[in-house]
Amino acid sequence: MRRFTYGVDNFEDLYRLLETRSPAERREVEATVRGIVDTVRGGGDAALRRYTETFDHVSYDGGIEVPEAVLDAALEALPPALRGTMERAASNIRKFHERQRTNSWFDTSSDGSILGQKATPLGRVGVYAPAGSAPLPSTVLMDVIPARVAGVGEIILCSPPDAKGSVNPLVAACARIAGVDRVFAVGGAQAVAAMAYGTETVPKVDKIVGPGNIFVTMAKKQVFGVCGIDMIAGPSEVLVLADDTANPAHVAADLLSQAEHDPLASSVLVTPSTRLADAVEAEVVRQAALLPRADIVRKSLRDYGAIVVTLDLEEALAVCNRVAPEHLEILTTDPMALLGRIRNAGAVFLGPWSPEPLGDYFAGPNHTLPTAGTARFFSPLSVDDFIRKTSVIAYTKNAFLAAADDIVRFAEAEGLDAHAASVRIRLGGGGAK
Repeated sequence: MRRFTYGVDNFEDLYRLLETRSPAERREVEATVRGIVDTVRGGGDAALRRYTETFDHVSYDGGIEVPEAVLDAALEALPPALRGTMERAASNIRKFHERQRTNSWFDTSSDGSILGQKATPLGRVGVYAPAGSAPLPSTVLMDVIPARVAGVGEIILCSPPDAKGSVNPLVAACARIAGVDRVFAVGGAQAVAAMAYGTETVPKVDKIVGPGNIFVTMAKKQVFGVCGIDMIAGPSEVLVLADDTANPAHVAADLLSQAEHDPLASSVLVTPSTRLADAVEAEVVRQAALLPRADIVRKSLRDYGAIVVTLDLEEALAVCNRVAPEHLEILTTDPMALLGRIRNAGAVFLGPWSPEPLGDYFAGPNHTLPTAGTARFFSPLSVDDFIRKTSVIAYTKNAFLAAADDIVRFAEAEGLDAHAASVRIRLGGGGAK
């Protein structure tokens, strides 16, 4: 892991390093993805089949859609303990997101005018679930359940095919637990294009959510506007803010838990304690050697891992807010006392008993989070992502008459005479001047 120390190194070098992981900085795949999206848009299912054979080396024996019997069988085949874990996680996720429900509201003024907001669930949503070297069935629960809570009419799921042309069994089982309506064994940019534009088999959706590799992310960026998307998410990341009271073994384990995701994953320790920094560095080396995905971990830590030693806790907080991490762990004497000082983070984990994997799998808050500094302006996936909000305006005649002069004045200031005429004609003025 790289070491940055106050008074010696320029922390701007750290920020530039982390920014290179942003999908916005990786334009080398844009043209390839544009070609895939355009081909699927015009070629439908036939294009999906060709790309699946090319990229996944799979030919569909049956159809692109996974039969319900296969999904049922995947759920029934789960070991009872694992099924119980997944169902308890689903319950926690559902309870958390039910607190986020958005209701319509209307206010009536004394003059009889009504202003309000109508909340309407989206009609159809598409969820993308990765299934590469480490399939993420937990993502199915995290992305589908908030949509169900919001009241979305239909939820479809796309996930890369396995060798049999179906989807990963754990992904299939979680699709059943979460309440997915239809599942399609298609992955990559071609899956995003299929959901955005529709094919003979895959229906067109109103919004696409869920993480994926750079091809999936770039495809989501390119179809935004044709349909909605949740966010432009990059590789995963964790930043641990710790002081001298933190357990070095715990900190190292939490950094490694993120590094095993992907060679592009980022794990950063920020601390005012040189003693802790040295101890964590040694622990990282010791624990990494024991991990099955050690090669991925080493590459991630070598390229994007960092230990930052700051002057004090004040400077450490400034580094955290500048990085705006996806996951922020606070392992200090009084973590709650620092929460109000955190402005930019996707999810915050307070204290030694709230490690990042707790949020990944079980606690309930969503693990689809903004990355690569976008926590400055993006929020975690929530029920709000699956709701459209429509403004409602209903003025009485008297309320309209009281506002008429102001409306005309504003319209004329903008040079929009037809706007002003729309008001004047109701005043008996005959419309335009």
